[in-house]
Amino acid sequence: MTGSRGLTVAMLLLCGVAATAVAPPAASAQPVDIPVVLPLTGGAAFLGQGERTALQIAEKLVNADGGVNGVPVRFVFSDDQSSPQAAVQHASQIRISNPPIVLGSAIVAMCNAMAPVLRDGPVMYCLSPGIHPAPGSRVFTGFISTHDLARSLVRYYRGRGFKRLAMITSSDASGQDGRLGFEEAMKLPENAGVRIVAAVQFNTTDVSVAAQVQTMKAADPQAVIAWTSGSPFGTVLKGIVQGGLDVPVGTTDANMTFAQMQQYASFMPTEALFMSTVWPPHGPNLVLDPRVVAAQKRMFDAYAAAGSQPDIAAALAWDYGLLAVAALRHAGPGATAEQVRGFIAGTKDWAGINGIYDFVREPQRGLDESDAVVTRWEAAQKMWMIVSKPRGEPL
Repeated sequence: MTGSRGLTVAMLLLCGVAATAVAPPAASAQPVDIPVVLPLTGGAAFLGQGERTALQIAEKLVNADGGVNGVPVRFVFSDDQSSPQAAVQHASQIRISNPPIVLGSAIVAMCNAMAPVLRDGPVMYCLSPGIHPAPGSRVFTGFISTHDLARSLVRYYRGRGFKRLAMITSSDASGQDGRLGFEEAMKLPENAGVRIVAAVQFNTTDVSVAAQVQTMKAADPQAVIAWTSGSPFGTVLKGIVQGGLDVPVGTTDANMTFAQMQQYASFMPTEALFMSTVWPPHGPNLVLDPRVVAAQKRMFDAYAAAGSQPDIAAALAWDYGLLAVAALRHAGPGATAEQVRGFIAGTKDWAGINGIYDFVREPQRGLDESDAVVTRWEAAQKMWMIVSKPRGEPL
C-alpha cells in the first residue's frame, strides 16, 4: 500500500509538472490607461509637447515603482491641435469610455471647452492655472492660480520700488483672465501706492504691437506686465525692444520654455521676469521643505537619465500625473471618478516639485500664493533663477 501510494503521489507530481510545463503563460495585466488631452500641434504645442515628455518620463518612474498595485500605468495622449473644438471632440470620446480621470488640456480655452462635456463624467485635471473650478466639483487645476501669480508679481514690483506699471494683455481667454487678476491685485490695500498707468490689448494674430508699445511708453512706466503666451509673447517682446521701452518685463509662467528663450534671444528685454512655483534652481537664500527638495531631485534625476532638461512643462504636468496615479493606487485599478475626486479633494501635506499640496485648504488646486515666486531669465546660464521669496517679496 505504501509503495502504491508513493507511486500515485509521484505520478500526480509528475503530471503537475507536465501540466505546468505545457500551460501557456499567464496573460500580462492590461495597463491602467490615463487619458491625456494636450495641444501637440498648433499654437500651444510649445507647452503640450513638453508636458507629454514630462508625463512619459514620470510614467517610467511610476512603473518602476510598481505601477498601480502591480499593474503598469500608461498615459494615452490625444492632440487637441490647440483648438477648443478639437478638445471638445476628444473629451466627448473619452467620456464614452468613462475613465476615472483625464488630464488636460494645457490652455485655458481648451480646458473651459472640455469642462462642460466632462461635468458628470471622469475627473478632469486641467494643466493650466488659468481656470478657477468650483470647490467640490470634479474639475481640478494645476499650479498656482493666475490671480495669485498676479498678486505676487505686483508685490515684487512694489518691493523693487516700481509703482508705475503698464500692462499689455492678449484678447484670448488666457490674456483676459490675467487682466482680471491684475485688476483685482491693484485693489488690495497693500497696493494703494501702485498704479496701472497704461493698459492695452492686442489680438493673438497681430504681427505687431508697435502702437500699443508707444502708448505704454508715453505713460512712462517703471515696469511692464505682459500677460500672453507662446508666439504672441514673442510679438510683444519684439515690440517692446524695438520701441525702446527698456524696463523690466514680467509675464506668465507659460513662457518658461527653452524653445521660446532660444527663439527670442535676439530681442529679449534687459530684465525678463517670469512667474513660477519654487521648482527652478535656487540658492541658499531660499529654503524649501526637505520633501519638496527630494521631489525636485527625483524629477531632475529622471530628466537627466532621459537626456533631457525640464522647463515649465514639467512643473505644469509632473505633479498632476503623480497625483492621478496616487489616487488610483489608493482606490485600485477599478477606481471610480468619485473615488478619485474624493481622494484628491481630501489630500493634504503631499509633497511635489511645486510645493506642499493641501486640497483641504485650497480646494481644486492644492497650492496658493505662498508657493509663488518670481524668476529671472539668466541668458548666460540659460536658466531661470528665483529672485523672490514665496509670495513675491524680492530677495
